[in-house]
Amino acid sequence: MQYIKFIIAGCVLAVVLCGCGRQVKLLTSETQTETQMMDDAGGEETVVSSAEAFATTTTEAETPEQEQSDDVAVYVCGAVRQPGVYYVAGSAIRETAVQMAGGFTDDADVTTVNGLPLLSETERNPMLTTTYGTGELILHAIEQGYREFVIGIGGSATNDAGVGLLQALGARFLDKDGAVLGKGGEILHRIAAIDFSSVHPALKDTRFTIACDVRNPFCGPEGAAHVFARQKGADDTMIEKLDVGMQSFSRLIHSTTGREITHVPGAGAAGGLGGAFLAFLNAELKPGIDLLLQTLKFSEKIKGADLIITGEGRTDRQSLMGKVPSGILEEAKRQGIPVIVVAGSIEDT
Repeated sequence: MQYIKFIIAGCVLAVVLCGCGRQVKLLTSETQTETQMMDDAGGEETVVSSAEAFATTTTEAETPEQEQSDDVAVYVCGAVRQPGVYYVAGSAIRETAVQMAGGFTDDADVTTVNGLPLLSETERNPMLTTTYGTGELILHAIEQGYREFVIGIGGSATNDAGVGLLQALGARFLDKDGAVLGKGGEILHRIAAIDFSSVHPALKDTRFTIACDVRNPFCGPEGAAHVFARQKGADDTMIEKLDVGMQSFSRLIHSTTGREITHVPGAGAAGGLGGAFLAFLNAELKPGIDLLLQTLKFSEKIKGADLIITGEGRTDRQSLMGKVPSGILEEAKRQGIPVIVVAGSIEDT
């Protein structure tokens, strides 16, 4: 009997269950070699590794004393209601284990599901990564009765224009021959039609407010692919292909929904996820920094200050596209207060 150990920090459990298009590494004591576990739904490789507190191993040494059977012992901890070891039979191991563990907790955000920091540089590939996990979290919350969502997006490892999220909610994307397409940014240019006949019925009564730090449009020179895809692992060829796909998908969105999202600020956030929320889920996009500063009553707190010092890991051209320093600078400028930004690194442009 295999023993699969899931150790997850915080809400990262959703990554284990939902995936970002990466492999699961299983190390067995017999072979001492890595193997891959394929996603139950579509044969895609599924993410399980992340930060140092996040490990997936299989060793006979860790296997509890149990009679030999086809059951798989799954240790689930992190963002579930009842962490523990569960013995699961059948093929849908991850889904069943989570159900046995009481389901997800409600505190999760996009960066712990599709987050760029969860992938090493060699694993980043926006042609393959998907927002499907984010959709699964939303679906789970809807099934628990939630109808009001505030979702922070940005910092994702994806550039699939939110297609994965919509697939998790029941949408199907078809090519010109009517065949159902898979997942990831690589399918965008092939989408010819969208089937919404199986979407969750509660979506019509659900309200989404989306907080995003960037104001980039859906596609084009300042869009999701050209500005953000390279840091997600894309090369020049991938960037061009992704942008062409997003332009094609944007036209389809317009003809299908009547919504024009191509140039909407924030539609390009999280690899086009902002645009999907706008077009298909009637969401309201709000700058994340505005929501944050509003909540903190920042304008009141800085009254009378002589100088404001803020910081950022890396300062580059994206810093003035709605990120924290730009929000602080804007409010400080209104009150005539100088600002200094301390950066871990500065892009020389």
